[in-house]
Amino acid sequence: MSDIRHSLLRRDALSAAKEVLYHLDIYFSSQLQSAPLPPLVDKGPAELLEEFLFQVPKERGVPPKRLNSLQELQLLEIMCNYFQEQTKDSVRQLIFSSLFSPQGNKADDNRMALLGKLVSMAVAVCRVPVLECAAFWLQRTPAVYCVRLARALVDDYCNLVPGSIQTLKQIFSASPRFCCQFITAVTALYDLSSDDLIPPSELLELIVSWIFEDPRLILITFLNTPIAANLPIGFLELTPLTGLIRWCVKAPLAYKRKQKASLSNGHPPTKIAKDSTEGDDGDCHQLYSKLHLTVLQVLMMLQGHLTEKNLYGRLGLVPFDHVVPLVEEINRLSDELNPLNASKEIELALDRLAQALQVAMASGALLCTRDDLRTVCSRLPHNNLLQLVISGPVQQPTHGALPPGFYPHIHTPPLGYPAHAAHPALPAHPAHPALPAHPVQTFIPGMTFPYRPIR
Repeated sequence: MSDIRHSLLRRDALSAAKEVLYHLDIYFSSQLQSAPLPPLVDKGPAELLEEFLFQVPKERGVPPKRLNSLQELQLLEIMCNYFQEQTKDSVRQLIFSSLFSPQGNKADDNRMALLGKLVSMAVAVCRVPVLECAAFWLQRTPAVYCVRLARALVDDYCNLVPGSIQTLKQIFSASPRFCCQFITAVTALYDLSSDDLIPPSELLELIVSWIFEDPRLILITFLNTPIAANLPIGFLELTPLTGLIRWCVKAPLAYKRKQKASLSNGHPPTKIAKDSTEGDDGDCHQLYSKLHLTVLQVLMMLQGHLTEKNLYGRLGLVPFDHVVPLVEEINRLSDELNPLNASKEIELALDRLAQALQVAMASGALLCTRDDLRTVCSRLPHNNLLQLVISGPVQQPTHGALPPGFYPHIHTPPLGYPAHAAHPALPAHPAHPALPAHPVQTFIPGMTFPYRPIR
């Protein structure tokens, strides 16, 4: 590698970078032919990458080189063209990984900055091989770096140039795998813990449009990845389900908190500004409602997929460890907002939480017991639907006095039957006058009735 380095030092920055990619291609192609497993990057090639692509000098005390804007654009074009022209997917993935996998050294900042610009350019010119490589990178890289890439893309396509979100929207059909990983990273970035971490309305609309068009987008990584029952800690989840549930559940409270903060700053908004804000928030609430419905539909699909992969009951795609902080956040927000002024928002958030928990448990995506849920949700404000979910189904004793197929009433004996039929120890009451025939609801045999009285 020393001979190659001396040769590169005599070249200008762009031709040296191009030459490094050429040597790296040869190196990995030969390594893959001789070894069945993907090779690790040796120290020599890694140092060449850092010095000639990320402009980090090898010698101490030497100031780092800086590419001007035109040179940087040309470098990005060189890299885009290389990944586009490389026909071997395994080599392409290895080189992308060797370029942009964080190493925990001083080159990481330059590495992440260049990665953000490369993926942003790939979105703009629809370079699918780069987007596919970025999707695998997001899957195999610690979440803290994935969030940085997501923020760079959001800044470029939601904040920097108005209307450019349409360019990002068009990659849905080009690289669904990248879209799935991007959604997962974005939900990790925008967790609604503060007003600054509420997703921009344009981004929300983009993600809802993607998912509503094809709900299976959420499951692409899960369905196309060999999976072990124990997932690594500190990486993005296999699906964005947990993050999307967090969005839907916390949104009513987060937007109410944001509205409360704007009113308490001492400068009440004008009527025009107020109408505009309420209109934007109303649109967002409609989007969250649409998103919540789609997430529930995706959860209902999961049982079959988990069973097919032999992971039913073994892999929780909605980890209980993530449900606990979500419930704590809802409780904190409910306390922070005056329940008298936010009763509708609290009720909506708890309804959505209850629905998500019920469907996730029924589909095998959430692995926990009702006792676990009761313990976690015990401090939340009262909500009828949530109480039904955490209580769970009750098996009623058979009633000989009732014909089969009829559901016995829980609190009181059914009309037309004397009270002592249900409570023999009580004295008999006068018989009710004759009542007209009243239709009694029958239930499909074999289906449990998930009702339990609220205690």
